Amino acid sequence: MPSPTAQETPPQADVSLSHGLKQRHLSMIALGGVIGAGLFVGSGAGIAAAGPSIVVAYVLSGILVMLVMRMLGEMSAAYPSSGSFSAHAERAIGPWAGFTAGWSFWVLLCTAVGLEGIGAAKIVSGWLPGTPEWAWVALFMVVFCGANLAAVKNFGEFEFWFAALKVLAISLFLVLGVLAILGVLPGTDAPGTANLTGEGGFLPGGGEGLVIGLLASVFAYGGLETVTIAAAESEDPVRGVASAVRTAMWRIALFYIGSMAVVVTLVPWNSKEIVESGPYVATLDHLGIPGAGQLMNVVVLVALLSAMNANIYGASRIAYSLVERGQGPKALGRVSGGVPRVAVLASSVFGFVCVLLSYWRPNDVFPWLLNMIGAVILVVWIFIAVSQLRLRRRVEREAPEKLVVRMWAFPVLTWVALAGMAAVFVLMAREPDTRVQLCSTGGMTLFLAAVGYLWQRRREQRPGA
Repeated sequence: MPSPTAQETPPQADVSLSHGLKQRHLSMIALGGVIGAGLFVGSGAGIAAAGPSIVVAYVLSGILVMLVMRMLGEMSAAYPSSGSFSAHAERAIGPWAGFTAGWSFWVLLCTAVGLEGIGAAKIVSGWLPGTPEWAWVALFMVVFCGANLAAVKNFGEFEFWFAALKVLAISLFLVLGVLAILGVLPGTDAPGTANLTGEGGFLPGGGEGLVIGLLASVFAYGGLETVTIAAAESEDPVRGVASAVRTAMWRIALFYIGSMAVVVTLVPWNSKEIVESGPYVATLDHLGIPGAGQLMNVVVLVALLSAMNANIYGASRIAYSLVERGQGPKALGRVSGGVPRVAVLASSVFGFVCVLLSYWRPNDVFPWLLNMIGAVILVVWIFIAVSQLRLRRRVEREAPEKLVVRMWAFPVLTWVALAGMAAVFVLMAREPDTRVQLCSTGGMTLFLAAVGYLWQRRREQRPGA
């Protein structure tokens, strides 16, 4: 167990980071961060497995995510930090927990940067045949690495306009979809419940299909944590976190659950276009709106680029926070111009290495890396829930005025969320594909926990620790 000093001493404040993010940046990051690449790119496979019941899957996983965000918001409003859940885990559980949560999430974000770069390059190469994908990935990496190196406001501006475009596009999609469902969109007839109760019924894949859809939907929500990381560099961190968390419920309900409901109502769930073109493009093409499908491809590209930008930012700040708390190479903690530039470079380089692995070793090393990060987000959520359980009592006792955001029905809903996470782990263990991810992520988590514990013990044994 960590010493009392290690438990009670808060991690070093992020005093050397700039506060260049304005409230409008943070508000749009919170809004656009909900509309991630996973929603546009990965939801097709979930629909193909679960059919119309994908809406139920998104409702269930959405409830879990809302609880997690509420818990994270409570802690981040009380203790704003660029380390977010990693810093909270250290404060609540011990340095080994912060080390494990932080570095596993760093690996996840850096790998995601590479995956998003590959996805974006495939879209652009499709528009410009003959151009090499690796060249586009390199260009995207240079642009976003450069933007993040310059100043945090550059990250904020990129995300502001990226998010604005995503919000506008998906809002327009929802409006067109509702009009088509009502039968008032010119050239369309109201589908009624034909697609919801058609071939195979509402649950065409049975319980097994719903489980696969549920697992796909859980991981589509990844990326919501960025707003609590970014809040530490905003003009008013507490206000920013509080606002983002309080509006999370309607954003998840509208953008995720609402858009899935529109897709499965308008398009047969077993349409091959849903997987091949993506559910949004398939829906707009089904409605016969000229050029709308290609326009949605532009939005998908923007979503991928937005995720790249956000993940380079998030990875660099998590690494910086870990080093500030004595849990990583000191070089990564160097700050100039209010930016941890070495951490930005290291995060970008790791992402580009992931891209190279996808070309050099597509059959062994790259799939192994993907499996290793497959369940990291669930591990992070568990650390968030356990940290909130422990910190809430401490804050109530020592500084109740810091509870600007409060977890609903504490501690009952925190335990409900933990039970939900355990249920997802059980479901992953039942499926052959996700079982491999679960084991690989478990191996990485245990390794990092062991390293973190040894690091903690060594630090406690130093004179004056």
